[in-house]
Amino acid sequence: MNIYKHIRIPLFLVLLLACLRLDAQEYLVVSGDERLLAGRNLSYIEMKDSTSLEEALKNGEWITNDKDILNFGLSDSYYWIRLPLVNRTGGASLSVNIDQATLNLVQMFQADSQGVYHRTHVAGTNFPFSWRETNAPTYIFTADIRNGDSAVVYIQAKGNSPLLVPIMVSRKRVALEYLNERNAVFYGYLGLMACMFFYNAFLMFSIRDDKSYIWYVIHTFLVALTQASFLGYPFQFLWPDHPWIAQQSFFILTCLVSIVGILFMQAFLQTRKFTPRLNRLFSIFFACYGIIMLLSLAGFGTTAYKMLQPTQMLVAVFILYLAGTLVRRGFKQARFYLLSWSLFMVSIIVFALKDFNIIPYNTFTATLMLTGSAVQVVLLSFALADKINILQATTIRVTKENLRIIEEKNAELALRVQERTQELLDTNQELTETLDDLKQAQAQLVESEKMASLGQLTAGIAHEINNPINFVTSNVSPLKRDVGMLLDSMNVIESIGLQEDISTEEKKRQIAAHKRETDFDYLKMELDQLLKGISEGASRTAEIVKGLRIFSRVDEDDLKFADINEGLESTIIIINNLLDHIAVEKRYGNIPLVECYPGKLNQVFLNIFTNAIYAIGEKYGQQPGGKLTISTRCDEQDVFISIADNGSGMSEETKKKIFEPFFTTKEVGEGTGLGMSIVYNTLKKHNGQIEVHTEEKVGTEFVLQFPLRQTAS
Repeated sequence: MNIYKHIRIPLFLVLLLACLRLDAQEYLVVSGDERLLAGRNLSYIEMKDSTSLEEALKNGEWITNDKDILNFGLSDSYYWIRLPLVNRTGGASLSVNIDQATLNLVQMFQADSQGVYHRTHVAGTNFPFSWRETNAPTYIFTADIRNGDSAVVYIQAKGNSPLLVPIMVSRKRVALEYLNERNAVFYGYLGLMACMFFYNAFLMFSIRDDKSYIWYVIHTFLVALTQASFLGYPFQFLWPDHPWIAQQSFFILTCLVSIVGILFMQAFLQTRKFTPRLNRLFSIFFACYGIIMLLSLAGFGTTAYKMLQPTQMLVAVFILYLAGTLVRRGFKQARFYLLSWSLFMVSIIVFALKDFNIIPYNTFTATLMLTGSAVQVVLLSFALADKINILQATTIRVTKENLRIIEEKNAELALRVQERTQELLDTNQELTETLDDLKQAQAQLVESEKMASLGQLTAGIAHEINNPINFVTSNVSPLKRDVGMLLDSMNVIESIGLQEDISTEEKKRQIAAHKRETDFDYLKMELDQLLKGISEGASRTAEIVKGLRIFSRVDEDDLKFADINEGLESTIIIINNLLDHIAVEKRYGNIPLVECYPGKLNQVFLNIFTNAIYAIGEKYGQQPGGKLTISTRCDEQDVFISIADNGSGMSEETKKKIFEPFFTTKEVGEGTGLGMSIVYNTLKKHNGQIEVHTEEKVGTEFVLQFPLRQTAS
């Protein structure tokens, strides 16, 4: 039959069993405001599985307890406990307080007026906290026994840690007063731990270089949470609806607080530095704690506890030995640690003595573990404070020594500074002179680049003007000859016309004969052609002069509104003699006047055109096929100028360096390496930028972009 169903036992069987055991087990008589420990009035039976009360009464051998506290040790068994009670408190019921928060299963059975036993209460970490009758971290059950009556109640208990079952019986009011007393002790403990936590957390953020404070703060938090878990408070307040967490918290928190405690010790006592061999053994303990947590999570709670007990004992002894070793070596900080750990171990031992009925069970002994952990945390805080004092004393001593050394060094440095200052003054003078020389050299180089451009400009102008001038001068002699012939013909015609002795018809005949003789019609046609040639030569010369006038604004330093297309065209005119066998394609957009330095932009165009012609010459030589494409456009803010060629192109390495001063790919003597540097700086002066798109053996495109209007900087 399931233990969660009603258990029906014949009344005569219950009475018979009660009579048989009455002499062996006395009733616990509760009177007045007494709170009695019921250990010696109990009998119990061990069952390997969760049997019903009826089966336990039929088949089990009940053992009378002779101790104040039931201590079943570590066991997977279920225990039935028989508690005979007599109520003489004057109240209508009694409170049964099972003062052990970590039990997995606790349920109480009581007979009704017909002698049939029913389960009246069920609780434990296997069930939600809300199942409990009283909102308390331990178990407080009401036994319905009227004043003057007696009754036997049965309790079933199960746990996966050492099964200690301290049972106290009293009136409900007395039980609640005891609960309040225990709560007051715990809340006082919690307040002390909170003070230690926040105080040292503040120091942790102030002293960032010392990891001891980090581990101490975490250790303090885990100690408080672990002690609270032993007493059942986290299940009551933090995870009341999660029994699984309540079951695992004992093992998980115990292992975590031990691991962090070891990490704190390693940081505080510097065991890696002072006891490196012993420090390596902690890795074994870390592995053990990891296995224990895995066993607990896997549901092997009893096995986990069997491994936890010896591990904790070994860790405690090892820590005492390690701290003692450091104390013997004169490590002052280890004294506080050894004292705190020793007192905590004493509190654990005394706490355990009550479980073995060696010392009385009362509020003091039941909460002694809290006292021990609080003392340990406080002493460790003192140890950290003492460490700070030691560091401060050391710092003061070192500071004084440093001040003495600094004073000595200051005197030495003053002399060296004086000597060094004079050296720096001399060096500074040399650097100033060198800087002046560099500025002069830079100015000369820039002037050299301008002169190179001017030389190229002069050669182009001479070549361009020479052609139309030659055309004019070559037509002057034929024109002079033809004009002379024309004048002679006019004289002959005039003499014929003035003759009076011949008729008009004869005059016409003689004049016509003279025209045929002198080929007068051809003479007129030749005169027209010569005059037309002279006119074209003069117009071409005027066009070149106009282009020269536009281009020759190189040294202007004032912003002006200029026609970009006109500047490009004038530059092409200047270098026209270099464009043999090179096709020029112009795609001028409709661009408004642009605020710029026109002469400096013309030099930019000249430098880019010159490089493009050089690249085309490298690829095609004097053969046709070279092409130079010039296009312009604008948007609402900027003007864009593209100058592209189909020459030899550039490698990526060359592309990265083309704007560096003095960088050139031309032969020695063919370039200064300043042309593209001037281009870059001029575009920067116009608040613009230049993009380069190139591919070896395909060609290069320069895209110039700058604002239509310059803003004042």
